[in-house]
Parts: sequence; C-alpha cells; structure tokens
Amino acid sequence: MESKSASGVQPPVDLHALRREYIGQGLDRDDLDPDPFAQFSKWMGEAVASGLPEPNAMTLATVATDGGPAQRVVLLKTYDEKGFCFFTNYESAKAAQMAANPRVSLHFFWEPLARQISIRGTVGKVSSAESLAYFLRRPRGSQLGAWASPQSRIITTRGFLESKLAEMKEKFGNGGIPLPSFWGGYRVVPDSFEYWQGGGDRLHDRFLYLRESSTQPWNITRLAP
Repeated sequence: MESKSASGVQPPVDLHALRREYIGQGLDRDDLDPDPFAQFSKWMGEAVASGLPEPNAMTLATVATDGGPAQRVVLLKTYDEKGFCFFTNYESAKAAQMAANPRVSLHFFWEPLARQISIRGTVGKVSSAESLAYFLRRPRGSQLGAWASPQSRIITTRGFLESKLAEMKEKFGNGGIPLPSFWGGYRVVPDSFEYWQGGGDRLHDRFLYLRESSTQPWNITRLAP
C-alpha cells in the first residue's frame, strides 16, 4: 500500500527525476537577424513547420489590480513590425488590468525545439476595423461564443453559458453576426525581445534585443543562462 502524508495526500512525484538534457546546434550572435521581428518570424516559421500544436500560444503577463502578477495563455493571431496582436473580451479581468497598467509581457515556449521567446512592451487596443476583419474570419461558433460569455465574471453553472449560447443562436438565426462592442483586439508594441536556445549542461544561449528609441537600431547582447 502506498504511504500517505499526515494530511492524507499522496506523496508528490519525484520531480528531481524529470530532467531533459538540451542537445542542439546552439545559438550564436551571427545566427541572429539584426531585426528582432525578422528573427521572430524565422523562429515562428520553424515552430509551425515542426508540427507543434498551437505554436502561436503565448503566456500574457499583466499586473493585477492588487499589484500582483497575473498570467494566462492567449493565442497570437497577427504580427508585423508594428507589434503582436491577440483578441479578447474588453470587459474581462485582463482588459481591466491592461487599462490600468499597459506594461505587459509575452512568452512563447516551444519545448521540442528547446526554444523560448520573451517579449516586453506596451499594449493598446487595435482599431475597430482590425477587430472586425478578424472577427469575420472566426468560425460561427466562436463568434457566438464571444457574445454568450461574460468573460471573467462569476457564473453559477455551465448551464448558464449553454443557455446564453442558445439565446444568441436564436437571436442571430442564420444571419450575419456583428462584432460585439465589448470584444476586439490588442497590440503589444515591444521594447525588448529575449531569444533563448537550450544548451547542454544547462549552458543555454540567451540574447537580448534592446533599443533606446523607435528610431534607433536594436542592440543585441548575450546573457548568461
């Protein structure tokens, strides 16, 4: 019979035994594009080509209203030299947090490739036209879900959501579904990028892109792991 602690909880798994040795080609300064956006596009392309599930999944970190950190995974939907965009409910908890403090970070972790990218910057809403263009590309079920869910609010049962979804289906019938006024996109405009490549003996390769202003070139420095 397995032993239990005094609280009756099973002993934890042996996390010390969970260890992966990162063996890869490494990352040198000469491997990096001088433009961090171009470097991101290269690594994202390789992540997509590798067949990873949802390579566009990223952790969005914000500052909660009590001053503490808050994190959740969202999906990157568009990016270019202007920034990185995701879409959500404008009345959600993260929306309130971003309104109070627009300083955020994004984090990608592609474990099979032993790669991470961390991006820090300032977030703001995209235009209504951009939000509409993306909303119209969403599956109909996702469009209805945006209308049905009072994101981040306390609800009593899942039945509440199912009832709201049925209500939206009846309301819109087989017609077009308009963009909700409370839903849309955000763009994170970066001021720093960190590219991380796993290395043997925990000697990972880390490079930080920084610049003093938007008119200045990016400065790239190597960081100790």
